[in-house]
Amino acid sequence: MPVLKIIAIAAALAGLADSVYLTIHHYTAEPVPCSIISGCETVLTSEYAEIGGVPLAALGAAAYFAAFSLALLATFGNRTAWTLFGVQSIIMAAVTSWLLYLQASVIGAFCQFCLISAITSFTLLIVYIISMLLQRKKAI
Repeated sequence: MPVLKIIAIAAALAGLADSVYLTIHHYTAEPVPCSIISGCETVLTSEYAEIGGVPLAALGAAAYFAAFSLALLATFGNRTAWTLFGVQSIIMAAVTSWLLYLQASVIGAFCQFCLISAITSFTLLIVYIISMLLQRKKAI
């Protein structure tokens, strides 16, 4: 199980880096280079890119930092932190699902950096689910 927590830490750091990158681009108003798919600017400048004037990327950075912190605490044996990490990963995956829906159905464009964030969010959830399955198997 320590390996899963290390994977969680790495995924959270990747998500944090991605979110900070997008937050910096938001505040500097520099266009985000979209080399794999087109649509980054459409997504990042849409009305859904902010909540109350705060870019979603900044909220994502806070969420990834929290996930990183909880996973790190869990590696030192804090069981409550791992449980809270699980709650955090469920919330992040739910929000990510909503944002993917918005990109696909409402905005009609995808942002490659948002997709990277989605992958990292779902990775966090999958790691937590696997850890719970392994723990359950161990208890049987």
